[in-house]
Amino acid sequence: MLGRDGWAGLAVLTASLVLFGLTLGLEGNPMVPIGPGFYPRIVLGVTAVLAAALVIADSLASKRRAPPRGASDYGLVASMFALFGLYAGALSFLGFRLSTLLYVAAANALLAPPRSARGWARVALVALLTTVVVYLAFERYLLVLLPRGRWTGF
Repeated sequence: MLGRDGWAGLAVLTASLVLFGLTLGLEGNPMVPIGPGFYPRIVLGVTAVLAAALVIADSLASKRRAPPRGASDYGLVASMFALFGLYAGALSFLGFRLSTLLYVAAANALLAPPRSARGWARVALVALLTTVVVYLAFERYLLVLLPRGRWTGF
């Protein structure tokens, strides 16, 4: 029997496969070596594989699931939305790199509050690695111009 994670994975798997199928009908330009469906197929393929893994992991879970936490989760959801709003607003002032570093660190600390110096080091490392990988992927590889900060020029 599937739990909430399994059903969510099944829904994502279905949507990914349907959208993947739709990309097969996209016609390419003979002058361009990579067609318009190339990158969406990669993203949807990876999403489908991860969703299938979630369904399998949920169906193989042997221990009983914990009951839902209750009303305290609504405050966490509202906090995450507020944090994302601050991130979006900070992009134009601080730039992508600094805003993303602060956002990932704050979101990580909000979702799993660190209880020691090692926990804070993990938060900093995850934020730094995430920012560097995303920056290199978009700015250097995909040649997408990311926002520079008005205050920092960075």
